[in-house]
Amino acid sequence: MDTPPVVSPQEWEAARKRLLVKEKAQMRAHDALAAERRRMPWMAVDKAYAFEGPEGRVSLLDLFEGRRQMIVYRAFFEPGVHGWPDHACIGCSLGADQVSNLVHLNARDTTLAYASRAPQADIQRLKAKMGWGKIPWYTIADGFDADFGVDEWHGHNAFIRDGDRVYRTYFINWRGDEAMGTVWSYLDMTALGRQETWEDLPEGYPKDRPYKWWNWNDSYDPVAAPDPKWVEVSDAGEAAFRK
Repeated sequence: MDTPPVVSPQEWEAARKRLLVKEKAQMRAHDALAAERRRMPWMAVDKAYAFEGPEGRVSLLDLFEGRRQMIVYRAFFEPGVHGWPDHACIGCSLGADQVSNLVHLNARDTTLAYASRAPQADIQRLKAKMGWGKIPWYTIADGFDADFGVDEWHGHNAFIRDGDRVYRTYFINWRGDEAMGTVWSYLDMTALGRQETWEDLPEGYPKDRPYKWWNWNDSYDPVAAPDPKWVEVSDAGEAAFRK
């Protein structure tokens, strides 16, 4: 290996600060791109797509689980895919291993669902074996994958609903899929974003103060006010960051 030079702590800190300028610029560009994504036009989904779930036949609307937004990841687990029937695609499996605790995403009125062409019995077996029990995972029963660009390669499709009307709002695939898995990567691809006051959001979009909606994964209550002690702690942290 042709390694970088070894320098003093002062020189190292100076190099870090030079790079930090570029990293901040990249972060601002990311935020601006997410704001533009939230202003993407919506595409109406008029076809009645069908899936098989653990309890039987369900619709695309059912996959929302009553929430306003949904992200559907097309995972390759089916006959003909490398690893079948013991494993799903290696890349899709790595992605499933990255999925964070979904309760935080759900707290932002957003659902994540996986979809494959394997029968439910095989999906449930795979989830138990690989430790993916908390990921809702459905069987594609029609042309959903072809219609949404995921019949030959994996990808995340974002949807939003207005009552019973469903709309496609965004799509990420190929290398963009590698970064998915955190609550932030999921929310940043949705039409409503993180729903926080600092974001550049269209007029009337839901938003509240950052940090305040966070909670322990066993303590979310959608009608409860934020913990006053946590508000105090997070306010102090924000003040320190601004300095």
